[in-house]
Amino acid sequence: MNALDGGEMGDFFKGKNVLVAGGTGFVGTAFVQAVLDAGANVTTTVHRRKPIVTDPRLKTVEADLGDREQARAAMKDQEIVFHCAGAVSAAGVTASNPMEPITDNLKLTAMVLEAAWKTGVERIQVFGSSTAYPVTEHPVREEEMWSAEPHPSYFGYGWMRRYIERMAEFVHERSKTKVVLVRPTATYGRHDDFHPVTSHVIPALIRKAVERMDPYEVWGTGDEVRDFLHVDDLARGCLLATEKYATCQPINIGYGKTSTVREIVEAILRAADYSDAKLVFNSDRPTTIPKRMVDISKAREILGFEPQRTLEEGLADTVRWYAETRRREAA
Repeated sequence: MNALDGGEMGDFFKGKNVLVAGGTGFVGTAFVQAVLDAGANVTTTVHRRKPIVTDPRLKTVEADLGDREQARAAMKDQEIVFHCAGAVSAAGVTASNPMEPITDNLKLTAMVLEAAWKTGVERIQVFGSSTAYPVTEHPVREEEMWSAEPHPSYFGYGWMRRYIERMAEFVHERSKTKVVLVRPTATYGRHDDFHPVTSHVIPALIRKAVERMDPYEVWGTGDEVRDFLHVDDLARGCLLATEKYATCQPINIGYGKTSTVREIVEAILRAADYSDAKLVFNSDRPTTIPKRMVDISKAREILGFEPQRTLEEGLADTVRWYAETRRREAA
């Protein structure tokens, strides 16, 4: 499915100069394809890896966005920037070095925002995070962010994301650059990170299923509740927000429905034809908040956003892609 399917996208991006910062990664790849499909003149930064998208229309610029001058050079003559660069914060990473994603993301985002301001970028989309929300027993709304602390498992990372939002507000209020502030939920899809140490929950579970892990170990109890969104829907939602809501007011982009990790496991095992796996739930391994649900009514009302991929379809597609990728690499 194309990231722009659904008919909501008009001609806003057509002919505009758009930079996808971090467009060689998992999320950035989906954004690169989405803005290409929207008719933009697209450039992506290249630092440690090559772009996954090979479209001849795509331009590249070598840049370490953590370097002030390189970040400014990358944004020269760009009208819109999508900030998709950043460090991962999977449970395995935060358990071994919790400061790494905090430090890297703060520095990187500060440099990117500063560069956008100094080069006169018209609009920049940055990410907050659902990790910064306090604990709730209901789908959390945007205005509830500051009602309490983040969950203890997200204390450092969540406060870092809160501060990024404050930096974004400063840029939006003091400069001519308009900020689009999106709080995404947990995201998955093709080109995700499947590394055993740095992967998030869905790619980790897919890797174990495709590799026929026996017994099939799942971190946590399986009762954890999550809202999982396909990366193509995230990209589409962010393009809509950039077009319609460049106000620096936060907006949740999520699936709008929840599943338990156990339900996710069952769907992945069906897709991988491994339903007879011996399941072992290990609550001693690192996990995070027991329940996270996000309210996407604001995105529905303001953007007309609705997810296009069902969870079952998205998981099955990701399983097929990962299995095929492994076969090609092994050949």
